[in-house]
Amino acid sequence: MEDVFDLVREGETEALRGLLDGGLSARAVNERGDCLLMVAAYNGRHAAARLLLEHGADPAHANPKGQLPIVGAAYQGDARMIALLLDHGAAVDAAGPDGRTALMTAAMFDRAQAVEVLLARGADPNRADAQGQRPLPVARAMRARVTPGLLEAAGAT
Repeated sequence: MEDVFDLVREGETEALRGLLDGGLSARAVNERGDCLLMVAAYNGRHAAARLLLEHGADPAHANPKGQLPIVGAAYQGDARMIALLLDHGAAVDAAGPDGRTALMTAAMFDRAQAVEVLLARGADPNRADAQGQRPLPVARAMRARVTPGLLEAAGAT
């Protein structure tokens, strides 16, 4: 099974298509509990992610650590992947047990394009995580340069 995850990681979309057409579940998980879509999202493999979503991958599937594909894409600053996941049913304010949303993750790592997409798609700029932290103060604490201004313009406090 790890070979399949390597195909996704490397962006071998046509080989993945053949496996999916042959019966591989788009919801397959590896020994760590990561789904194929998580690997595609984290590694910026847009074509593979689209293919997996079209074959029934669940954009809300969290790994055992509670990490979601949309948050992985936000960490990477991949606005295009975030839009793809949102277009296929990912919740814009989805969060794992820590309550950290894609917006908070993108803001704290100063991923401006990701923050812009998330805000444009309705992310709550004041949603707190499980510790009560909000995106703007966290972005400032992490010394983000651009995202605090984007959050302020969206009404974040």
